[in-house]
Order: sequence, then structure tokens, then C-alpha cells
Amino acid sequence: MSVLPTHTARWTLPTQNGIDSLKYEGSASIPDLREEEVLVEMHAASINYRDLVITKSAESFPLSPSLIPGSDGSGRILRTGTAVSSFKAGDKVVTHMVPSIDPTMFPTMSAIRTGMGQQVDGTLAQYAVFHVSCLIHAPKNLSYEQAATLTCSGLTAWNACMGLKGRGVKQGDWVLVQGSGGVSVAALQFAKAAGAVVIATTSSEKKGKRLTALGARHIINYRSNPTWGETAKALTPSGHGLDLVVDVGGDNSLTQSLAATRVDGLVVAAGLVAGPPGGTRPALMDTLWNICIVRGILLGTRQQFEDMNRFVEEKGIDVAVDDEVFELEDVKQAYRKLESQTHFSKIVIGIR
Repeated sequence: MSVLPTHTARWTLPTQNGIDSLKYEGSASIPDLREEEVLVEMHAASINYRDLVITKSAESFPLSPSLIPGSDGSGRILRTGTAVSSFKAGDKVVTHMVPSIDPTMFPTMSAIRTGMGQQVDGTLAQYAVFHVSCLIHAPKNLSYEQAATLTCSGLTAWNACMGLKGRGVKQGDWVLVQGSGGVSVAALQFAKAAGAVVIATTSSEKKGKRLTALGARHIINYRSNPTWGETAKALTPSGHGLDLVVDVGGDNSLTQSLAATRVDGLVVAAGLVAGPPGGTRPALMDTLWNICIVRGILLGTRQQFEDMNRFVEEKGIDVAVDDEVFELEDVKQAYRKLESQTHFSKIVIGIR
């Protein structure tokens, strides 16, 4: 048996005054393993907009002291606690942000606030100890870098596409995704694999080409075309409208999302990447005039995570990530790239 590590390189967040609050520690002690915990050799992590906000929002996102940040990651199990039966040494795993809740329950915002990267130590470490409920078996067809993107963006996209009972994306549906961030790119790949026609919006010609390469049939520049919702609707057969719009912009995009949707269509509000309210906020009655369903989501259930991973394996999905992979020592640069919004899909940190 190989000797197990006793120390790890890691990042912590002692204060919340911005990206420079992140602190790198080259050698920190690994805590002793409890009976329901697992020691994981981390191979990759990815970061979310939530992680960026946490670095500078102590009032909105209070942390446990000297927390290890990050919720998304993948690795290989080195050792399991005595009460763990669902995993074994050598298993390839991906993290689950919200531990210890019923596998069929949707996480609430309050549950997410108690999860990984906020109240529970996260993924930005060489080795990590997690409660068993923080882990899921990773899809066998993905690299560690690809698997590390599934925790937040992947699961959110899956919930958006497949989470409403009886309304999952199917062959022949028309789906619109907004931009080229992690949720939108994952939703594009899931919808395409399910047989849907996908329209994508972006303001970048370069990113538009990448979205096309991943399977988007139509690209609309939302910056030069502020009524992109009407344009998208006109592209659908007989102008009937979209079956699903995955909205990640919040107040600044929902009006156009509603305009794009067909009668009895579905708009999933899955994010706020456009920032705080500043556009025209649609009224609740707009769902009446548009005769559609608006569904808000936060991540997804553990059962959905397992369903998503099976789908990724069965369809052989080649999960897209940003071209630039950062080293563990360069986490601050990764955060700054996320802040600049110059990335495509998910930013990944290669750990091993």
C-alpha cells in the first residue's frame, strides 16, 4: 500500500476584500479522516461566478474561518472512512456542492449557502477530505478537467433542459441558450445530444464560431440586435417560437426570452450573469400575455446529477472547457480571467 499524504497545498480565503484575499499555502496538514469522510487526490477544479462574488461579499456570503474555496472539482479517491460503502479507493469522482440533503430534493439558496466553498471546505487543494455526500461517481468518458465542470454549471444546465417532469428536451425541439458561459454551453451540448435544434446568442464572432462548432444552428448577436427574442422566434418553423429558453441574464434578458418563446413554451431562469437589475424587468403578468411557463432553478438534485452523468456517458458528450487551463498556484489569474468575462464555457484549474 502506498503511503497516504499528510500535507497538502491549498488556497484559503481568510478575508473577503477581493481576489487578492485568496491565500496560497504550500503545505498544510490534512485533517484526520472521520468514518463518513473520504480522502480525495484532486486532479482538477473549476470556478464559478459565485466563487468570484464570495471573495468580496462578506455580508452576503459569510464564510467559515480560513475556508478552502471552490465547489467544483474532480479527483481520485485515496481512502474511505469506515462507514463509507458507496465508494472505494481508486474511484474517479466529482464533487456535489450541497451535501447531506435528500437526493431527490432541490437545493434552496439557504442550503447552497451552507455548502462547499462557503461553509464547507472546497476543491482548491491538492488533497481534500469530503463528507461522502459531497461526492458523485464521475462519467467514465470525461477527463478530470471536463468532469470538474459538472458540479454547478453542468447540473444547472441539465436541470434547465431535463428537470421539469414531462417537459425534458427531446428530438425536434427548438432551444435557445444565451452566451458562452458554463451553463449555456452545457445546455447547448445536452440539447443537441437530445436531438434539439439550438439557437445561441453572443456578442463575440469568435465565440459564435465555437458555439457553431458545438452544434448551434443559428447565432444571434444580442448586442447589435437588441430585439433578439423576436429574431429567434422568427427562425423557428412557421415562427411558432422556442420550446425552451435557458435564461442566464436575469432582468436584463427575460423580456426577450419571453418574446422568443412559443405558446406553452418554457423559460428557465438559471442565472444572473448580466449583473444586477438594469434593464426592463418583465412583470409576472407577462407570462399571461405570452402564455408560457417561467421556471426558476438553483443547481439540481443529486438524482439529477446521477442522471446527467449517465446521459453524458451514453451520448459520449465531449464536454467543452476554456482553452486556457491554469495551474493550482495560478488561481488568482483564473479568477481574474473569470472577472474579465473573456473565457469560453468553464475555466479549469489543473491540479495533477
